[in-house]
Amino acid sequence: MTSEELGDAQDVDITVNGVAHRVTVPGHRTLLEALREDVGLTGTKSCCAEGECGACTVLLDGRAVNACLVLCAEVAGHEVTTIEGLCADGPTDLQEEFLNAGAVQCGFCIPGQVMSAEHLLRTTPQPSEPEIRDALSGNLCRCAGYQRIVRAVQATAVRRAVSHD
Repeated sequence: MTSEELGDAQDVDITVNGVAHRVTVPGHRTLLEALREDVGLTGTKSCCAEGECGACTVLLDGRAVNACLVLCAEVAGHEVTTIEGLCADGPTDLQEEFLNAGAVQCGFCIPGQVMSAEHLLRTTPQPSEPEIRDALSGNLCRCAGYQRIVRAVQATAVRRAVSHD
């Protein structure tokens, strides 16, 4: 970071994937930039920087948000979960179903898709197809794997329902 960038720098305590981090960032640093550049977690992708593509989706206190639209300073005192935190113990059932459904093409959008789908499944365990499509509508897939992604989310919902019985 240049001395010019550090001019308005502040120390921010953030909790990412259950681990506390103190980062020194300029006031305009986004959560996305802090995750990638200061914390070293690159699974959250940087693409449009405008909140249009969803590649940077993370969970903030369990809610899906575009990390490119949130300032790092705003997350002090909150819990951030990234794709790395979601799969800290290995691939999740959701990630396995993405693979089973052939929903992973180039892979660039997949972390954001998975995070949005995880939020949906946590809040709506048995979503309808329209609910899945609506929940994922903020995540763009340039490979056009939407139907396979929807099938992966549906399969995960079924899988989780069966495992809870």
